[in-house]
Amino acid sequence: MAENKKKIIGERTPMPLQDPQVRAGNFEEVALGYTREQALIEAGRCLQCKKPTCQDGCPVNIDIRWFIACLVDDDLEGAFNAIRRTNSLPAVCGRVCPQETQCEGNCILGKKHQPVAIGRLERYVADTYAAKSPCEEVTDLAACALEREGLKVACIGSGPSSLTVAGYLAGRGIKVDVFEALHEPGGVLIYGIPEFRLPKSVVASELDGLRRLGVTFHTNWVGGKTITIQDLFDQDYNAVFIGVGAGLPRFLNVPGENLVGVFSANEYLTRVNLGRAYDFPNYDTPSYKARRVVVLGAGNVAMDAARTALRMGAEEVSIVYRRSEDEMPARREEIEHAVEEGVKIRCLCGPMTFHGDDQGRLEAMTVQKMALGEPDESGRCSPVCLEGETERIPCDMAIIAVGTRPNPILLEATPDLGLNKWGYVEADPETGETSISNVFAGGDIVTGAATVISAMGAGRRAAKEIAKRLL
Repeated sequence: MAENKKKIIGERTPMPLQDPQVRAGNFEEVALGYTREQALIEAGRCLQCKKPTCQDGCPVNIDIRWFIACLVDDDLEGAFNAIRRTNSLPAVCGRVCPQETQCEGNCILGKKHQPVAIGRLERYVADTYAAKSPCEEVTDLAACALEREGLKVACIGSGPSSLTVAGYLAGRGIKVDVFEALHEPGGVLIYGIPEFRLPKSVVASELDGLRRLGVTFHTNWVGGKTITIQDLFDQDYNAVFIGVGAGLPRFLNVPGENLVGVFSANEYLTRVNLGRAYDFPNYDTPSYKARRVVVLGAGNVAMDAARTALRMGAEEVSIVYRRSEDEMPARREEIEHAVEEGVKIRCLCGPMTFHGDDQGRLEAMTVQKMALGEPDESGRCSPVCLEGETERIPCDMAIIAVGTRPNPILLEATPDLGLNKWGYVEADPETGETSISNVFAGGDIVTGAATVISAMGAGRRAAKEIAKRLL
């Protein structure tokens, strides 16, 4: 510790980025990643604390101190193995995790200086290290166990929680089948997060690692319709994991919401991301063209939708939010990137009415001007209407990004599954087990919309419990 006190703390190493004026016109990745030299400099800022609080802030409990220590020694393999011990999707997490409120938010260095850029270092390690074997690539194990005859587990949904379950169990010799409703596995990583934040090639690489490990993906299987949980047990699966997310969009319930040109963020982003509408003419997916776009909401999904609309050719894109910018739930980095690219922020405005032309097409919306009142249950200042103060905003597309709910298809087909008062699956927080024996659940279908890394943490807890029972 005495050496640490003498250590000269340099400035946090900035992440190289595409120029805002350039990137606003393409779907290439915004953040370009550290070079080796930059990574070693940033890793050298770590204090190597005896009690690494950064690890406490990580939902999957990565040994951050150790992986950074390995990196300082230029031991890329050691760093990669330290991360893989608990995280099967490091290239994804290094890009989309909210590190500022998790690991980096708990970094001791952050009390007096800028915290170590843990997420950027994780991304560097994942992108740079070439694993020696499929097992090592997906788990912390140098050699996978031989497949254990008679043991198999099914995952419904192929998002981050299911992928974590699949990687953990497959590395231990348990056969895993993943059933996905869409035509491509990956869940929200594919349909929800734009290419400029998370390239499809990164997700594809993670999925290929799971395939080489023996995981089988079955696409176009809708849980609750084309296959039920009982069907899976009838086919001799030993356990079932539900990781279907919460993909049913919420709407505003204001007049004019059914006009042509009003979309949920879920539909809009799915058309562009999963349908590859951004890659025209290689993919001729129908996409709605708009000149002036309004996005309702201020979370990461809203930022993704706004920045996507800009790249799809909109001349003007505005975020409309009923609180102030300080209350926006999106990551600071995403808000800053959106503003740099030209997205306008209209705060303290609440949607009242959408207006259409005689063809039923959106042409404007009216918003209610707001002020901030007393803090509500969330701790944020609640919006208060300024009576009589409204504004009409011309727009030919509106994207509603105000949250999601659980999709009822699988839940209605499984009446014995316990749900909470909000309609999400009830699961033991320690094991992930639901009200049905040997049926586990994790991710957004349990917690409501959360983060990729939180879903992975739930998947890891469930996978450990499943392995404990089967092995």
